[in-house]
Amino acid sequence: MYTGQHLISVNLEDYFQVAPMRRVIPSKNWPRFELRIEQSTLAALDLLDRHGHKATFFVLGWLAEHCPDLIAEVARRGHMVASKGYLHRAFSQLTLEEFDADLRRSQDAIGNAIGQSISGYRIAEGSLPIDNTRAFEVLARAGIKYDSSIRPFGLAFVRHAEWRNIRTLSGRTASTGADWSLTEVPLSSDTLLGMPLPMTGGNYLRQMPDALYKRQLRSFLDRTHAPWHLYFHVWELDPNQPRVSATTRLGRIRQYRNLEKMRERLDELLASYKFRSIESHLGLVPRPFTPARPKPAVLGAIAAATAEKTRATIVVPCFNEEESLPYLASTLESFAKENAGSLMLSYVFVDDGSRDRTWEKLHELFGTRSDCKLVKHPKNMGIAAATMTGIRHANDEVVCGIDCDCSFDPHELAKMIPLLKPGIDMVQASPYHRDGGVVNVPAWRLALSRNLSRIYSLILTHRFASYTACFRVYRRSAISKITLSNNGFMGIMEMFILLDRSGSKIVEYPAVLETRLLGVSKMKTLSVIRSHLGMIAELLLKPGSVAKRANVTRPAGTPIATEKIL
Repeated sequence: MYTGQHLISVNLEDYFQVAPMRRVIPSKNWPRFELRIEQSTLAALDLLDRHGHKATFFVLGWLAEHCPDLIAEVARRGHMVASKGYLHRAFSQLTLEEFDADLRRSQDAIGNAIGQSISGYRIAEGSLPIDNTRAFEVLARAGIKYDSSIRPFGLAFVRHAEWRNIRTLSGRTASTGADWSLTEVPLSSDTLLGMPLPMTGGNYLRQMPDALYKRQLRSFLDRTHAPWHLYFHVWELDPNQPRVSATTRLGRIRQYRNLEKMRERLDELLASYKFRSIESHLGLVPRPFTPARPKPAVLGAIAAATAEKTRATIVVPCFNEEESLPYLASTLESFAKENAGSLMLSYVFVDDGSRDRTWEKLHELFGTRSDCKLVKHPKNMGIAAATMTGIRHANDEVVCGIDCDCSFDPHELAKMIPLLKPGIDMVQASPYHRDGGVVNVPAWRLALSRNLSRIYSLILTHRFASYTACFRVYRRSAISKITLSNNGFMGIMEMFILLDRSGSKIVEYPAVLETRLLGVSKMKTLSVIRSHLGMIAELLLKPGSVAKRANVTRPAGTPIATEKIL
């Protein structure tokens, strides 16, 4: 039985950066998400403080750059800070050169935040390879004193029991002849019928039945002669984190199951055992960090061009989108910053009779901004009605319609707006265009939608690859003339048809459609498909009635919906 202090480490990353989300949330989209890392990290710090334990926090460099004060608070409270790389990537995703660059970038970001050089490293996902030592050599040459990336679980470690223990790795660099060494501090494992199995924390602690975990832990501690290594993620202390619906069922189980029980389970373990940081166990002391010298400023830099900006209004229909709005706000902020030199933007948010806290969230995020207008329908009218309401309240001739869930990237508007040249009344996003794309959308839904688009292309003047996306740029004076007979999703298609039949010119823009990440889709796919078939039948059998609607304007003063305007 081991009688000393055990080891505890904490993975400091936010809920949208972890492995189950990688398939649907690329790192380029991280800035769009609401950061919840502060509240979850402070919860972890308070939990450790209550029991008097000091831990090692493995921190993503990206978070150290974006939340330096939070990382500094971890160090200020007496915990050690180590690297989890800059971006959350597995070793298999990187070349050795990319692995080195990612490590050093994280070292700089964390060092700048805490004023200390880091001694430790943990790969963000999976393990480092044990069949060669090149990755460990890269770590040692970068000044890393220990690694904690090895998860010695499964068949690969049946014949490599040495990797289950704290051990020194060493070698000689072929190109220079210099010796290197570091210490490997793996996660803890037990055996069942000779098979190494996890005996640590994190997902393993959450997923196992509590009684079974405690019984296995007691048995393991009675037999071990080395410190037990417990770890957890700060986001596991945030049971109210947004649910990303686009990930797989297995990913949702891995991410969300038993989150509400994690704090209690950790609290009991921290009260029952004594823990310390990896650095304390190895006798490592903090070293000062020497920041890289800043690049000298370029003298005589050319001032930014003062070309006239294009004015545009972005219309956002919202129905029960409370969960998606922080993501939308961050995305729009990023888009506005990137295009501040060329676009002067204003916004109209239309709450289409939401039954959740969408209206309150809109006020919280946009209510005090002079460039934002909030409009509320007293009851749900449909996405087309909400879009038309937004267009009527727009300040500009150029109006952009987008989805609240950002299933089309609003950054693409920077390329779509210039396409609205004189004589063109609409720019239509087209995911089925040969240069467009679709990500994580079910194949059956794609098949139905593609076939409908093919039928429309045989009937309409504009022979596009797809027609139904809400992601568009409108000429306000043209779209405001039409009268819709359908206020829901079919109304979006009806807008296109009426412009097509009135002789307007529409441009197709290839874009990428991604599945919704947050919240629930409002589209009833099969119902919409039936409505499309009805519209196609009308186009074929009653073309005169469609042409007539295309040339009838809504009488002045006729409301689409009763509205509350802020």
